[in-house]
Amino acid sequence: MKDDKVKDLLYEALQTEQGGQQVYQTAISCAENDDLKEEWQKYLKETQEHEQHILKVFEAFDLDPNTKTPGREIVRHHGESLVKAMEMAKKAGDKDAAQIVAAECVVLAETKDHQNWSLLSELADEIKGEKGKALKEAVEEVEDQEDEHLYHTRGWARELWIKSLGMPAVLPPPEEEKKVKTMIGAARAEKSREEML
Repeated sequence: MKDDKVKDLLYEALQTEQGGQQVYQTAISCAENDDLKEEWQKYLKETQEHEQHILKVFEAFDLDPNTKTPGREIVRHHGESLVKAMEMAKKAGDKDAAQIVAAECVVLAETKDHQNWSLLSELADEIKGEKGKALKEAVEEVEDQEDEHLYHTRGWARELWIKSLGMPAVLPPPEEEKKVKTMIGAARAEKSREEML
């Protein structure tokens, strides 16, 4: 186990949760669909809770949550860029287009977040003692929610695009209706959209 890389991942995971809150706050301001807005408000609350879970892991690892690392700064930059993209879309004046941009930005942020938690899950199986216990507890609380954030928002982005193209869309998307939490489930939900039209 490379301790320096474990620390890098933890700092990136913390920054992803912190930046994710800004991403969700901005995305909510772009949301026109009430169901989507409600979903993102739920995800914002969960992201705030995820930050607290990571901070408990930081305590177990005796890490300073204020430390800056190169990886953390890159993650911060990515999050700020996503917020800026949504603000640009809002300024352009097309509310439906801004909502799509917001969904795509959430998908990008959640892709990194999902990967972080997948890697933390792998670490939790390898690290022993109090550190491993803290990781396992955090992963158990968060991982399913992260799956939902990614797969459901990907569905929203797809269906909002389809609607904007003038074709029949399934809103809320099948991923939402089927409460998808796995990649296989997301693929099945997307295939089922035709039956739901």
